[in-house]
Amino acid sequence: MAKDSKSIFFCQNCGYESAKWMGQCPVCREWNSFAEEVLTKKNTAKSGAARDAARGIQVKSVSEIPIGDENRIRTGIGELDRVLGGGIVLGSLILFGGDPGIGKSTLLLQVCRNLGEQNKTVLYVSGEESLAQIKMRAVRIGSFTETVKLLCETDLSLVEQTIERIRPDLVVIDSIQTMYNEEISSAPGSVSQVRESTAVLLRIAKTRQIPVCIVGHVTKDGNVAGPRVLEHMVDTVLYFEGERYESYRILRSVKNRFGSTNEIGVFEMRREGLAEVQNPSEFMLDGRPSASPGSVVACSMEGSRPILLEIQALVCRTNYGFPRRTANGTDYNRVNLLMAVLEKRGRINLSQYDAYINITGGIRMNEPALDLGILLAVASSYRDQPIGEDVVVFGEVGLSGEIRSVPMAEQRVKEAVKLGFHTVILPKGSMRSLRGFTAEQEKEKTTLRLIPVASIKEALQSLEQTAGQ
Repeated sequence: MAKDSKSIFFCQNCGYESAKWMGQCPVCREWNSFAEEVLTKKNTAKSGAARDAARGIQVKSVSEIPIGDENRIRTGIGELDRVLGGGIVLGSLILFGGDPGIGKSTLLLQVCRNLGEQNKTVLYVSGEESLAQIKMRAVRIGSFTETVKLLCETDLSLVEQTIERIRPDLVVIDSIQTMYNEEISSAPGSVSQVRESTAVLLRIAKTRQIPVCIVGHVTKDGNVAGPRVLEHMVDTVLYFEGERYESYRILRSVKNRFGSTNEIGVFEMRREGLAEVQNPSEFMLDGRPSASPGSVVACSMEGSRPILLEIQALVCRTNYGFPRRTANGTDYNRVNLLMAVLEKRGRINLSQYDAYINITGGIRMNEPALDLGILLAVASSYRDQPIGEDVVVFGEVGLSGEIRSVPMAEQRVKEAVKLGFHTVILPKGSMRSLRGFTAEQEKEKTTLRLIPVASIKEALQSLEQTAGQ
């Protein structure tokens, strides 16, 4: 081995470095995940001051740095702009993750098409598909302008030269696991290659103020493949969720230095690409059964957006010694906790019954405001008593059986009214934030009915009031 090179062992799961091979990673506890890689040391003869002078580094005060909407690029896709916080920030590095076939490349091609129509130059770099394969998908999406350039290349140095030559307004890398940096001796997709390639793209984005979107493969656990430091290096991390063979797609932000991480975007996969779902509540409630026990409409907040969704519960007598509990679309442990509270505080014996909870539409929600909806759905199925079709429920349930208030109650009620619901079961503590809204409703003489509840006992009594509505 050369004197300017050294051998280091990397954990391929989390990126932990070690001077020697280990059977189990001490950080992520994964077995047989260490791989040997040879690192080549660079010539660092230049001093730090000399390097700074060569780069032309400038020091500015905070007041001298301009910001505004002009520093963002609108993608032409409203749902994506919402998740990004208003558009793509100049000089940002954005990571798109998701299962294979979920629609990452399709969405980015649609972004390229929209920016091309704005006379912006876009460079789409693919390391996985040929130009003909990309063209086949592009034809399905629509017509593209001459400003959208395609490049099939995995050598990162050639990609950097191309960026220098054409100076695009946006660069798309599909995917980061296929990029190869010749200064690193390991194979493409390894921990060192992914980390160093991302560092090069980050430097390009920051020094040239060119936004870069990179696609990342995911592991079987749903995390982006490669070192964990990859997610720390980028400015924004977006995940595509949803079943591959279903039409819906959820775009969720898990990290965003330029906006909220609570916003989501809802899309529907069609033959011509991904279509925006402007009203997710209406989309989630499509096909809801009428007068069915165990079905209730609840309201959850995703960022600033209220979403109405249907919670279904099926309670039946168990055939085993230990009753089964199944939760689809929400936290399994939270469901067990709510059923224990319902049994203790609501005097409903569920120890001899199986319980199956499902949030329809395939969307996954964990907001505490869904607690009351899950609880009432279980009680409705247990009693075989349907909840009125005109009812929306939200509220957090505590271990003592109290119904606690949740934020943004007015937005939730407005969303229910907008979709034609006229009865809302909500926490009594949330009524304070609805005083102005209820006064407006009285002036307009609407038929809105608010049922405030403070405990599980009152919530179960509300089932009698709403039955048959």
